[in-house]
Amino acid sequence: MTNGHESARSARRTELAAFLRAQRARLRPVDVGLPEDFESGRRTPGLRREEVAQLSGVSVTWYTWLEQGRNISASEQVIDALARALLLDSDQRRHLRSLSGFATTSGETHVGEVLPRLQRLVDAAAPNIASIYDVHLDYLVWNTPYARIRNDPAKLPDDRRNLLWMMFTDTENRARMVRWEPAARALLSQFRAAVGRRPDDPRFVTLVAALTDASPHFREWWGEYPVRDFRSATIKLDHPQIGRLDLELFQLRPADHPDLLMVLQVPASQDDLRRLTSLLGRP
Repeated sequence: MTNGHESARSARRTELAAFLRAQRARLRPVDVGLPEDFESGRRTPGLRREEVAQLSGVSVTWYTWLEQGRNISASEQVIDALARALLLDSDQRRHLRSLSGFATTSGETHVGEVLPRLQRLVDAAAPNIASIYDVHLDYLVWNTPYARIRNDPAKLPDDRRNLLWMMFTDTENRARMVRWEPAARALLSQFRAAVGRRPDDPRFVTLVAALTDASPHFREWWGEYPVRDFRSATIKLDHPQIGRLDLELFQLRPADHPDLLMVLQVPASQDDLRRLTSLLGRP
C-alpha cells in the first residue's frame, strides 16, 4: 500500500513538473511586465526559472526542485502565487491546485448570465420533475412538473426561495412526503457539508440562523453535525390529486458550472409516469 501511494505521489510530482515547465515556456518577459530587452540572448522561449521564482516570491533552488519533480512540499499560498506569476486562467489554476494536492475551487457561476439556458434545460426534462440550485441550495430554475407535483418556488419570498426552507418549513410538502424525516435528514447532511466548505459565507450564515429559529427539527439535527454525500434514493409522495407517487432521485452537475446542482425526480414505474402525466394534462 505504501509503495502504491508513493508511486501515485511520484506520478503527480512528475505531472506537476511538466505542467510548470510548459506554462513557463509559453510566456514572454513582456507578458509579465519585464522589459523587452530581457528577451535578448535567450536560447529557449519562455521565462527563466529565476524569473518565475522572483515573480512568485520563492527561491530559485526551491522552484528548480519543483520543476524537477523532487519530493518537496508547497503551501497553498505558494501554489496560488505560482498561478498568478504564470498568468494561469481558471482551468489551469484548478489543475495546478489539483496536482499540488489542494482542493480545487471552481468559482461561482454568475447566474444571471445562464438562467435562460438553465430554464430550457429543466423544461426539456419534462415530464420528469427538474430543478436547479446554486451553491447555497437557493432555487434558480424549475419546470412545470416541479411546481405542480412538489411546490412552486415562485410563491416563496425571495430570501426563503431555498430547498432547505421548503423541506423544513413547508407544511404541505411535509404532508405529501410519506417518509419526510429520512429525506430531510439526508438533505441537511449535504447542506452541512456545503456549509463546512465555506463557513464564513454570509448567505450560509443567514440561512443557518434563520432555519435554526424557524425549525425545531433543523435546530436539533444541526447540532448533531451530520455530514453525508448524496445517496441514490426513491422518495414516496402521497399527492392529494393522484395518490401515491414514487420518484427516483438523481443529482447532476453541469460540467461548465460545477457549483450548480440539478436534481431530477423521475417516475419509478410506468404507472407512476402515467399518473404524473395525467395531472400535468389537467388545467
